Amino acid sequence: MTKASAKTAKLTLGPLLFNWSNDKRRDMYFRVADETDIDTVVLGEVVCSKRTPFQTPLWPEVIDRLTAAGKEVVFSTQALILSSREMSAMRDLVSDETLYFEANDIAVDDMLKGRRHMIGPMMNVYNEGTLATLAANGADRICVPVELSGAATGVLAASGIMEVEAFVFGRMPLAIAARCYHARAHNLAKDTCKYVCNLDADGMTVDTLDGKPFLAVNGTQTMSYTVANLAAEIPALLEMGVSRFRISPHDVDIVHIANLFRGVITGTTDPAELLNETDGLIDGAPNSNGFFYDVEGLKYKTAE
Repeated sequence: MTKASAKTAKLTLGPLLFNWSNDKRRDMYFRVADETDIDTVVLGEVVCSKRTPFQTPLWPEVIDRLTAAGKEVVFSTQALILSSREMSAMRDLVSDETLYFEANDIAVDDMLKGRRHMIGPMMNVYNEGTLATLAANGADRICVPVELSGAATGVLAASGIMEVEAFVFGRMPLAIAARCYHARAHNLAKDTCKYVCNLDADGMTVDTLDGKPFLAVNGTQTMSYTVANLAAEIPALLEMGVSRFRISPHDVDIVHIANLFRGVITGTTDPAELLNETDGLIDGAPNSNGFFYDVEGLKYKTAE
């Protein structure tokens, strides 16, 4: 096993999974460009193709600002392709060979065959055999699924097949469906949804029958209610050979959070400080790290 160096470890801002206005998106990405030492920024629409046309005019200026600031730009793709129209749109998108893409669906991975690209956390990659197959197709980096345990992540990192990134902060993307839960909650059909997902900047909380918060809904996406936070596990992940760490954008001061995570990586910030600042920060939701320890994902287990 090759230990990753804290000095060379990379920090990634994942794709924005929520439906924000362009002005709000632009402001966040410009701040990330100007005020953080995040290494990589992932752009693009992952959840719903209906959101894509609104964002498209925004990307050229955002890409220019990020690249001028020395950030690597990755363009992500849909996690579930449901129609020939969406398939055609993905083909058109990945035809741009100037961009480095993240595949979140096996169909997009096939479109990128023979080209350098990465694999997103929505792809079901749980063993070295799958990793090797994707590498043979051209993938050279993976953000492993959020439900993968620390031990399994370590096995993938130790294989040396490709560079491994861990999802270390944010509501966890658990599933994508054809049905829009957000629209249904507002008594609307998916085709006439009125984009009501824009009412919940960090997703809409879903309670159990006895009134306890359990999940969050983001359009067609099911997410965790709790907020994954692996700040305390970063030293162990580095020891395993994980060299990249992904934080997911939310409606909080993501610049401050990114800078705290950089401090944890380099050893200048105590993970407890980061955990204390973020616990309950997003809609009152607590931190969680259960998946890392191969227990229920909504739990938080103190690092040994």
